[in-house]
Amino acid sequence: MTFKYYWEDFKVGDRMVLGTKTLTEDEIIGFASEFDPQVFHVNKELAEKSYFGGIIASGWHTCGIAMRLMCDAYLLESASIGSPGVDNIRWLKPVRPGDTLRVERVFLESRPSSSKFDIGIVKSRWEAFNQHNEMVMSMEGIGMFKRREAVQL
Repeated sequence: MTFKYYWEDFKVGDRMVLGTKTLTEDEIIGFASEFDPQVFHVNKELAEKSYFGGIIASGWHTCGIAMRLMCDAYLLESASIGSPGVDNIRWLKPVRPGDTLRVERVFLESRPSSSKFDIGIVKSRWEAFNQHNEMVMSMEGIGMFKRREAVQL
């Protein structure tokens, strides 16, 4: 199978806007009802009395949005073979109904695998900003990708 992106295409320092997503109150409550049913995510009246003063999105919802935008922007067209995980997730500001998130990705490190000649490893940081250009989330993760050179051997 041929892909548009292989490990060699990901250069340290490359930054990309992955896309945007505007959240509705129904989406926030729907996600949280299933996966993170804390009152400030699911109950409008109790959320208004909470520290946050209203409904806010689960941080996991924000991570899920970043993942979806990443898939749509490039990952589904890449020779990705998965990830061993993410690090340093930070939810910096509440995400509220009506907020439009813009997610960006920057490559921090890149190296060939030391044990598998056909795989390259990339470390990335994803950042989500609201419509006021305030960073609301950041996280770092490792991606593993097939190497174009190895595929063509």
